[in-house]
Amino acid sequence: MKIGFLGGSFDPVHCGHLVAARDACEHQRLARVVFVPAAQAPLKSGAPRAPAADRLAMLRAAVAEEPRFTVSDHELRRGGVSYTIDTARHFRAEFPGARLFWIIGGDQLARLPRWRSLAQLAELVEFVVLDRPGHPVQAPAGLTGLRLHRCAGHALAITSTELRARVRRNLPLDWFTPHKVVAHLRRKRLYL
Repeated sequence: MKIGFLGGSFDPVHCGHLVAARDACEHQRLARVVFVPAAQAPLKSGAPRAPAADRLAMLRAAVAEEPRFTVSDHELRRGGVSYTIDTARHFRAEFPGARLFWIIGGDQLARLPRWRSLAQLAELVEFVVLDRPGHPVQAPAGLTGLRLHRCAGHALAITSTELRARVRRNLPLDWFTPHKVVAHLRRKRLYL
């Protein structure tokens, strides 16, 4: 079995995340993609804006209609800084016979040398690297031993930062994120 994992703050989840997951799923013929919201991403300054419970609820609502997409609250339950190596070890134990694929954008590929225990992580997972606007897939010099799978996919120029700004400016979010996410944002008055 081939299982993909897409980590991030998902603050909030948007169509760029969902399309990236679908592209990786189709490109690598993954049985499923597990979205893994971080309690606190190690390479981001500051905590996520929305509470963990809201980010989890929005993510679950966003993937509810896609049977190959699931959400894990593992990092949120663990709390603290979420290092991919720890999460990969957890999922390796949960799925001992599966091939595990960590899905990242081209922007993260350049940052991989800063990831904790990268050599050990490379033994546990293969990487699906998606093109992102302004970040072509190019492995930095010196990265060896990584199993990288480039996926051109559909590069959508949508960011969670942009969506939070749209909320503050009272601009519509339709077509940027699923309607269930928009409804949750409005009901809970997030990012105002």
